[in-house]
Order: sequence, then structure tokens, then C-alpha cells
Amino acid sequence: MTQPTGTTRVLILGGSLAGTLAAAALAPHVSEVLVLERERVLPETPVPRPRLPQAAHAHMLWAGGADAIEELLPGTTDRWLKAGAHRIPIPNGMVSFAPAGWFRRWTETHYLIGASRDLVDWGVRAAVLQIPNIRMRTGATVISLVGNASKVSGVRVQDKDGQESVIDADLVIDATGRGSKILQWLGEIGGPVVEETVVDAGVRYASRRYRAPEGTETNWPVIHIQADPREGRPGQVVSIIPIEDGQWHISLSGTRGGEPSADEALFEEFARGVRHPLAAEFLARAEPVSDVVVYGRTANRQRRFEKAAMPAGFVVLGDAATSLNPVYGHGMSAAALGAVALRDTAAKMPVTSAKFATRAQKAVARPATAAWLLAVGQDRFYPGAVTKAPTLGDKLAARYVQRLSRTAIGNFLVVKALTDVMTMKKPASVLAGPAVLFAATRGLRRPLLEGPDLTERERSVLDREPLVRAEKSRTV
Repeated sequence: MTQPTGTTRVLILGGSLAGTLAAAALAPHVSEVLVLERERVLPETPVPRPRLPQAAHAHMLWAGGADAIEELLPGTTDRWLKAGAHRIPIPNGMVSFAPAGWFRRWTETHYLIGASRDLVDWGVRAAVLQIPNIRMRTGATVISLVGNASKVSGVRVQDKDGQESVIDADLVIDATGRGSKILQWLGEIGGPVVEETVVDAGVRYASRRYRAPEGTETNWPVIHIQADPREGRPGQVVSIIPIEDGQWHISLSGTRGGEPSADEALFEEFARGVRHPLAAEFLARAEPVSDVVVYGRTANRQRRFEKAAMPAGFVVLGDAATSLNPVYGHGMSAAALGAVALRDTAAKMPVTSAKFATRAQKAVARPATAAWLLAVGQDRFYPGAVTKAPTLGDKLAARYVQRLSRTAIGNFLVVKALTDVMTMKKPASVLAGPAVLFAATRGLRRPLLEGPDLTERERSVLDREPLVRAEKSRTV
């Protein structure tokens, strides 16, 4: 571990998940970490934040991300579970309809955390604010960087009363998310032009919470009906994720031309119209406890800061660097793994080193790039997707993943490899290992399932009478 020297200060721009995890990552290596948050007040309990609209939608924190957070902040998993989150085993705790068919529920290899985004953020924030050399300043809006093309030395901020001031720092981390003004800020100080790629399938989300049917409040699987990019029509997805307070969090999503509506009367109708109606059958036996909330800022956007001649003393991470279509559930895990990479870089050299920012930017880009490839590998094939035409290599890679997905229906080795990658525990290169290649060549070891692999307890819920819904407006 590098030891803090003098009065080394790090500024973290943004107090959401990526920012607070970055603060935890750097705290052991510097004298002071100051987190600048635009919100005037951050909640002390797991409740919504006005400037985090995506929190209203279902989130999956995969094992790779959860383990990274636990590594940075030991005890966080217990905090989540005691507050009502669920540790859901994978793949046996997931009923998933893939393009190739229904997955078998093999023995546990990984897990995910079933919880609202509000609970996940609160658990992390509560732990981070207990670290003595971390402070959070709320009501602080960053309006520009201070420095030049060679070195960033701080930021200019505006407080809640409109007063401006400069805060100096040895290192500045931009974690301000999808709405980051980083390209503008860099331009203002003569910084580099940064390569940017956008893959936008036009995904729109509609989400709602339901009270879990009696007897399903605990030990309940994720229900996930996937889209199939090969069908040549908009991709529509529905997910049911058990969360705290005995609730299910349901998110519908559709790509351009197949978006879900904000109309409550159409919510379950959409769920019934995806590739299989299983999720809709469960929803018909559960009681809605929230309004329908929609969200449309879902484009995949990659900014290659690690390839640019960035000024020293400045690093960009999280959604400010790589933002992902939320349907794959990798945003939180990528941010957590990026924070671990930031910590590991700080353990090897002081943050005041002239080369620190360059090395750190490359390190945090690796997990983000892995998540990016998982997302755009499907999104670029949907009708109406805004992107460059897929290359021959893209098409061959997609065909290989489709082959693996089909093989996984009846081959545990391939399921394990795919889940290693999906949960961000291992890099995608494991899918090219000799054993996996051989398995893909051999194909299915067991036949396709004719229907979902449900337990007797899960089937018993479907035996109940559907609840009667009050008729409401069907205005789209």
C-alpha cells in the first residue's frame, strides 16, 4: 500500500455509486477524499433520490460487482441482507427464457443481490461515510475544471446560494454519470478530443413494484424473459426481481418500435406479449403497489479516455466514461470493478505521480470495456439501432455466442462459462477456452426443455386465481 503523504487531497465529482466506491478505493492511500454532490440533501435511509431516475427500475447486482464492493467495504453485503435484500443463487435461482430456449436450473455457481437501487446505494454510502478521511459536501455543482491540457489542479464549484469558488486537489475523479459535461470541460481547458462510440437500440423502460404473493416473499427466483435479436423485430424483455419489503420489482423494456407504455392498463399486457407469457401469469396473481415509471436514456455510450492524451491529475469512471443499456444489469458491477482497479493502481504508485492518472484510466477501462462488449454484442443487431453496421467479426462473434447459449441449455460446463462472464467474475476470453470450444462443437448434451423449469412451490402460485384489476385509462 502506498502511504498518504502531506495533505494529499482527492476530489470525487458525484456522490452516487461510482463516486462513493471510488472514495472508498482511494481513502487508504491519501490524506483526504472530498466528495462533491449536487444534491442538497442525501437520504439517510434507502429512499429515492430526485437526480437518480434510473433507480425506479429493476437492478441486478451480479456476483462480480457484489464481491468487489465487499472487498472495498467489508460488511456491506450483510447490511443489505439485514435491510431485506436477497442473495439469489445463479443459475438455480433464475427462471430464464433465452433465445435458444429455457435454461435448466443447474446447481449454484454464482449469485446476484436482489434489492432496489436505493437500498444498494444507501448500503454503500453508509459504509463510505464512516471512513474518517472521507467527507461529502452536498449542494455543490461543478461548473468547470481548473487547470490546462497538461494538468488538472481542481474544480470550480457553485454552492446552493450561487456563490462560486475553486477547490484545489492533487487528483480529480469525474463520476457524474450519464449527464457528465466532461467533453465540454476538457474543451474549455484545451484538453484532447476523445473518441466516442454510441450504440442506441432505442430501449425504453417501464417499471413497477408489486407485493409478492403470499408465500413468495423469500427464496423466490428471478424471472427473466429475454429478447432474441435474430427475430428481426424489436426486442422486448420482462424481468421480475425479488427485492426488500416483500416486493417484486418488475421492469419491461423494448427496443425502438417495441417500447412499453406508461399506461398502467397496458403494463401486464406488454408482459404477456413478449416471447413467453410466464412473467405475466405471475404478475396476474400479485398486487401492484406503485405507479408505472418510464425511462429512456439507455443508449450505450463509450468514451475512450484511456486512448486520449488526458491531463495529469484527472480520471473519468462509471457512466461518465462508459454508460450501458441497463437491460443487461452490468452498470453497477462495472463501476465496482473499476473502483477496485483504481485502488490497485493507487497501491502501486502515489496518486500524485505524473503517470498515475494515465495508468488508472487504463485500469478502470478494462471492466467497463468487458461490459460494453456484452451489451453492444446484442444491441447493434436490433431493428432501428443507431450504430455502425456490424462487421463480419461482429456477426461471427454473435453467432458463436448464440451457439454457446443453445449449448448451455444442456451442458453445465458451458452454463458455468457463460455465467462466469455474465456475472463479471471472469473475462469473456474464458468463452474461447479449449473445453468451451469443444463443448460448443459437440452441441447439446441434453434435449431442450419444453417449458419453464419450475418447482412445485412456484407452480402452486400459478394455480391460484388471478386477481381482478380495476379498469383504468388505456391512453398510450
